[in-house]
Amino acid sequence: MKLKVCGMKYNPQEVAALQPDYLGFIFWGKSPRSFDGEIPGLPENTKKVGVFVDAPPNEIIAKIDKYGLQAVQLHGNESPEFCKALKQHYAQKPVKIIKVFSIKADFDFGLLDPYENSCDYFLFDTKGKLPGGNGYTFDWKVLQNYPATKPYFLSGGIGLEEVESLREFMSRPEAKYCHAIDVNSRFEIEPGLKEIEKLKRFKEKLMKNEMNVTPSLGKRSANSLYHANEKGYYGEFGGAFIPEMLYPNTEELRQNYIRIMEEPSFKQEFDQLLKDYVGRPTPMYFADRLSKKYGAKIYLKREDLCHTGAHKVNNTIGQILMAKKLGKKRIIAETGAGQHGVATATVCALMGIECVIYMGEIDIARQAPNVARMKMLGAKVRPALSGSRTLKDATNEAIRDWINNPVDTHYIIGSVVGPHPYPDMVARFQSVISEEIKWQLKEKEGRENPDYVVACVGGGSNAAGAYYHYLDDGDVGIIAVEAAGKGIDSGESAATSALGEVGIIHGSKTLLMQTQDGQITEPYSISAGLDYPGVGPMHAHLFRSGRGEFISITDDEAMTAGLEVAQLEGIIPAIETSHAFAIFDYREFKQDDIVVINLSGRGDKDLQTYIDYFKL
Repeated sequence: MKLKVCGMKYNPQEVAALQPDYLGFIFWGKSPRSFDGEIPGLPENTKKVGVFVDAPPNEIIAKIDKYGLQAVQLHGNESPEFCKALKQHYAQKPVKIIKVFSIKADFDFGLLDPYENSCDYFLFDTKGKLPGGNGYTFDWKVLQNYPATKPYFLSGGIGLEEVESLREFMSRPEAKYCHAIDVNSRFEIEPGLKEIEKLKRFKEKLMKNEMNVTPSLGKRSANSLYHANEKGYYGEFGGAFIPEMLYPNTEELRQNYIRIMEEPSFKQEFDQLLKDYVGRPTPMYFADRLSKKYGAKIYLKREDLCHTGAHKVNNTIGQILMAKKLGKKRIIAETGAGQHGVATATVCALMGIECVIYMGEIDIARQAPNVARMKMLGAKVRPALSGSRTLKDATNEAIRDWINNPVDTHYIIGSVVGPHPYPDMVARFQSVISEEIKWQLKEKEGRENPDYVVACVGGGSNAAGAYYHYLDDGDVGIIAVEAAGKGIDSGESAATSALGEVGIIHGSKTLLMQTQDGQITEPYSISAGLDYPGVGPMHAHLFRSGRGEFISITDDEAMTAGLEVAQLEGIIPAIETSHAFAIFDYREFKQDDIVVINLSGRGDKDLQTYIDYFKL
């Protein structure tokens, strides 16, 4: 649970020493806490919030620029259009928008609807004579009717006496989307002068019983906003929409996957194989020449150095151990770029288990080196000859196989797609990526959190792994990069965030490219791994909730970015990953921003495509 202390005036540096997550500075002349001094240096993880009441845009912008504000709290009658315009003004230097709503005995939650896409957070305060700082609480039971998934701040007369009530509130369903507690007047000697010892006791008591778990195999906070719930939903997306014949397969897995993952013997074998076989931890490399060119601190998480050449093996190691625990004797999988197929064939060879890989006929042709690797590892590669003859169709064929062989076969899905529990299980296995980023960044920069984590997204397993331990930390920007193919409006694209509508594909409710009558639109990308008409439900939720920033990159932009990385850093990335490096033409960063890019795979498999494209 995050803490915001508002109404800074006389002793902000002393309050900042307690390291709250946010400090609020009020820029409203009628407030006794109105601030007009200089903000002292604050801890890096404490964000400066400017509080305004019906101020004109030029005044807000001037204060943001003068004080380096990282968030704006709007306490007046600001319209959705006002909020959206302010947000767009800082599109290249994100400033979080917090819109305040006052509550007395009840509240019309319909008032929130117009603001869903124009602000980052809501804040619920007590309705009183002043826009804030009235010193008394409202009845939090009102929030039982909260209909949205947008995170909110809880404010209004919260003091030391409310700690037990807060703990009880945080255990209730309506607290799921509570991002932070906002305190002010109940911790003052006089308006704007905070009582430090009282604040310290409050923070200690509030945080004492926080329900956080040490990251390991994807464990997370019990009140997560962006992980799957017990039914496999991320907000409105997810679930298990499957034919009756598949129910026993998925139900066996659903009932057992978390229990098995938590067994000490499973953890020990998984960790040992990641270390001795996969080669983890993978390095986090500071890209000096890229950083100088684009004016930010750019780190590359080197998943391309995993055994088999990509992040995919993190998941296949976990799932082959899961299959063994469930007594399965045969493995099937689907693959697009071939990296998941190679990773699956690899672990099957390691464990001596029969392996069948389904791959689209077109992908077999353009990923010939990976096909040869799979066959050399002993796998049978079966072509998908229907539809677009790419990843979607390979998945269809694998599902048909699973229906026909339900007892002895385990389906290793390679991405955070498919029916529950696959998206959650795959994300947990891949979460080792963000777990390592945290401690590696601590070693290199003295802090666990970057400013941004960037990853390419098709189905989205590498991205899910890179984001996993940052999902509920709104101060870490999440940037997802999709394949625009020949252009979003060209008819040859795979940019689901721009073109998708809610639909069901491969057993999951998500965003899906489809015609008006619900027929799946054929995707296109030069990268076989991003050539998918949908996106995992986690990513659909990140997009719809506004938590993730989605950027669409064309074939040409991706290929150019891949060549640049090769020539600046001596690393040839997979074309999928090259999409992530192309964001610098769309997105500016500050000089001291730490940007971690998940370098999800190496480009060996794509050399012929690079050769043909650049006529090398």
